[in-house]
Amino acid sequence: MTLRAASEAAVPGRTSSAAPVAAGQPTPAAAPRCVPVHVGVIMDGNGRWATSRKLPRVEGHRRGVEALRRCVRAAREIGIRFLTIYSFSSENWSRPVTEVTELMRLLKFFLRHDLAELNSANVRVKVIGERAGLAPDIRQLLDDAEALTCTNTGLTLVVAFNYGARQEIASAVARIAADVAAGRVKPEDVDVEMISQRLETAGIPDPDLIVRTSGEQRLSNFLLWQAAYSEFVFLPIYWPDFDKAALIAAIDEYARRDRRFGGVTPRPGP
Repeated sequence: MTLRAASEAAVPGRTSSAAPVAAGQPTPAAAPRCVPVHVGVIMDGNGRWATSRKLPRVEGHRRGVEALRRCVRAAREIGIRFLTIYSFSSENWSRPVTEVTELMRLLKFFLRHDLAELNSANVRVKVIGERAGLAPDIRQLLDDAEALTCTNTGLTLVVAFNYGARQEIASAVARIAADVAAGRVKPEDVDVEMISQRLETAGIPDPDLIVRTSGEQRLSNFLLWQAAYSEFVFLPIYWPDFDKAALIAAIDEYARRDRRFGGVTPRPGP
């Protein structure tokens, strides 16, 4: 499936599963040629999906949860080891109160309704983002999701919730500065690896591929440090239309890239 074909899913009244597939291109059941270890996804376009269909924005968010389920299932089937989803940014609190309330409700519904299935599928859930100031019931759900799945060895689903990359980096640097002030760390020992180990993604490989839906072409404060050498694929479809075929299309585009990591010789992919 080409990226152009994937964009057909954005047409009102047409779902991504009905998008045409060019001859010789992968179908929704096909496997990509090269599977990245870690994929990050910026799930964008729920509101615009709904508006284009003259539906309430909250309906777009509801359909977005369905797309998330498809994405997690597809990542497991394809063999991706780490999937990081940008579920709610620290800037999203500025949205209308009714919309934020609905997003919180959907988060709670997803965790309560899907957690048992994720656990039975051997998925490990890890949450990154600020938890201070969150409602106690949401904090408890996030804690429970991590605790229940912490020994699972399959796909690691990293949920970036109330997350902002600049704040993550600032917090890591502040912790290192405190250690330097206390004499636990020498200033000359501060390096890239030390900062990486103080981030919330410590122990998780940097994303090989970051996918953003809706046609927007920016990171929006998502994994700024970790994305230094990520490949980017911007899909012209809205998030509620995302499915396995769209994920495979993005991965096939990734497989065509030469990843040099600042050098002149391409390094082999995963």
